[in-house]
Amino acid sequence: MRILIYGLNYSPELTGIGKYTGEMSSWLAQRGHEVRVVTAPPYYPAWSIREDYRGKLYRTEEHPGEPLVYRTPLYVPAKPTGLKRMAHLFSFMLGSLPVMLRQCLWKPDIVFTVEPTFFGAPLALLVARATGAASWLHVQDFEVDAAFDLGLLPAHGPIHSIALGLEQAFTRAFTRVSSISHKMVERAVAKGVPPDQVTLFPNWVDVDAVHPQDVAAPNSFRRQLNLDGKTILLYSGNMGAKQGLELLAPLAASFENDPRVHFLFCGDGAFRPTLELLVSHRPNVTLLPLQPLERLNDLLNAADIHLLPQRAGAADLVMPSKLTGMLSSGRPVIATADSGTQVARVVSGESPQQACGLVVPAETPSALHAAVQRLIEDPALRSQLGANARHYAVQNLGRTQVLEQFERDVHDLASPIG
Repeated sequence: MRILIYGLNYSPELTGIGKYTGEMSSWLAQRGHEVRVVTAPPYYPAWSIREDYRGKLYRTEEHPGEPLVYRTPLYVPAKPTGLKRMAHLFSFMLGSLPVMLRQCLWKPDIVFTVEPTFFGAPLALLVARATGAASWLHVQDFEVDAAFDLGLLPAHGPIHSIALGLEQAFTRAFTRVSSISHKMVERAVAKGVPPDQVTLFPNWVDVDAVHPQDVAAPNSFRRQLNLDGKTILLYSGNMGAKQGLELLAPLAASFENDPRVHFLFCGDGAFRPTLELLVSHRPNVTLLPLQPLERLNDLLNAADIHLLPQRAGAADLVMPSKLTGMLSSGRPVIATADSGTQVARVVSGESPQQACGLVVPAETPSALHAAVQRLIEDPALRSQLGANARHYAVQNLGRTQVLEQFERDVHDLASPIG
């Protein structure tokens, strides 16, 4: 099957959407499909194009057994404000236009595009219609909703109405629409997409590569940072606007007189410079850069407790990709999320006996402090929640079962057309 994948983010980006799109594309190619990818050079989450990708607007990457990858130019703002983000997203669509149009000669069986960026949706539909291919929109973030709810665009007025109208029209035009959680699938239906066009396509984790280590076993990060014997609270991943990371500095400050406790904040993104300023004078905080993939399991297992802060209202617009690794590592999660959101459902479990961690209201420092204190004082509860987290990951998030189901769905969708 010929599969054209069109998306802003791609490998070798280590976090977020790029990681998943890269793994999916490679997996499909290794299964014998002809896969082409039109994407941008790696820039996320640092908001800076990686040095070895600079100096050339367009490039093609071809390796045996891997997808054929076309890199196209885009504008990357050093400080991504609302208008600069819009220019950034539009520039990718504009830069990728000639490469995408050339794919009409290749005649794919399916055109698969990822939101963000929704700016690419019309171009993906155009190529699909021109070639008779099926079209698939995969929603990692509801980009339009997030732009309004996070204040990147005005939440009322003509801009709001026009954006929502265009989103509905283009989304409904795809043969298939998928998203990464049940709540996000429900939101797609609420936006007017017919239920028989919508499907669940969750993010996954390699449960063999990310697995629990014995809490008593030596850990390279604990040794390296001289943290053996400490209770470590870890935030690892993108440091952006929607994460609610402003809660982390006062949380660390509230435990500065407890010598048992240490905080590890690992990652990169637009908010990192601010976070560095907020915690630079705190001896109970260590900041680390993004770590290579081969150290991911050690990093996640350095934690006794994973922290998953989010802003109020964001937990149904986005399903944080970092949660899959947290769960697979077999460590408990403390999440800030409103009751009933998908994040809250996963972490709380279907019943208290299946909980993977604790959920507290978003942007409520006192509740977050109390949840942290509770798990610090109760190692047995940490152990049980961690075991539940690992069980959930193995049963629901394994990479092989998720991608095999996706492959079946793609084949069924393209077969009547191709």
